[in-house]
Amino acid sequence: MKISTRQVLFFLACVAPVGKLILLPARLAEAAGNDLLFPFAMHYLLQAGAVFCALLLAKRGMNFSELLANTFGKIAAKVFMNIYALFLFFAALLPLLEQKLLVQSVFYDTLPSLVSFSPFFLFAAFIASKPLASSGQVCDLLAPIAIAGLAGIFILSAGSADLAALSPAFASGAKGILTAFRNGFGWFYDAAFILPFLGTFDYKKHLALKGTLCYLAGGAAVILFAGIFYGIFQETATNQLFAFTATSKFFSGISTLGRIDYLFIFLLSLVMAFYCALPLQAGVECLLQAYGRRRYLPTIFSVAVCAALLVVSQCTDYRFTEVLGAVGKQLFWIFPLFSVLVPALMLLLRRKRREIP
Repeated sequence: MKISTRQVLFFLACVAPVGKLILLPARLAEAAGNDLLFPFAMHYLLQAGAVFCALLLAKRGMNFSELLANTFGKIAAKVFMNIYALFLFFAALLPLLEQKLLVQSVFYDTLPSLVSFSPFFLFAAFIASKPLASSGQVCDLLAPIAIAGLAGIFILSAGSADLAALSPAFASGAKGILTAFRNGFGWFYDAAFILPFLGTFDYKKHLALKGTLCYLAGGAAVILFAGIFYGIFQETATNQLFAFTATSKFFSGISTLGRIDYLFIFLLSLVMAFYCALPLQAGVECLLQAYGRRRYLPTIFSVAVCAALLVVSQCTDYRFTEVLGAVGKQLFWIFPLFSVLVPALMLLLRRKRREIP
């Protein structure tokens, strides 16, 4: 069973943008202020180029491991697949922790226990153990949910925004914009998801161009939301950690109708739960391509990875600020290395199949 082109485009246009709506707007506003749209646009343009390169690789009709083995041999391919899996597991940590923080802070009236988020890891282990083709079917279901959630948040939030707060442009200067750009790398690695999925979908006419345009369309929605977010909170935007849950509460009808915005918040949170589990599934796929698909390996890998992340999430429960600082300031270079440089360099690999010793 293969993923259809439609499902790939749904992921890029509808699912991927949702992962940028929790902490990222406030994170970029912290350094760039009213210029936060510029680092957003820079990240999307850079990542769109990487998405284009990754989708072009599908033309060769080989999966990720086969592409590497075709040029470097099986042993080198196996080593790199292990390294890439570790990157995906590391990349999953930040969205997982911010999702945990969102659930504990927004969906509970009182401070929840440390284990209240633990059931997510059962869900993640289930997703990670499934074949990649199942993710395509999930994207079919989540795409309209993401569109409905975003549309609802936009409708409830837009009337409260003063977009004049975004001027004058370049008020934070090049230093502020570039600092925000550096701080945002931990959220931008969508092209890295495509590589483990190579071989599960066929390259159709102009897929690379269509995928890039879909990714940019989703990015335009995120940038529009970031503008509305800053237009509402302005100088206090850096204190609004859960961006998409905060903008809609100023809708005038809420005083009469109640928190109807929670309907759309729940819809987006559902999409985010899958988005947080996706790098784990992609990482497990890398390990399976390296070690084979024997009967119990998917379950063993997925349970082991989710158990390790559960332990890490408990150990960092009160240290999220330190994790955020480490990812944004010390380890930010890991994300463009694996999600931008690797897809671009893979275009230089051998194009035709050869006998692999």
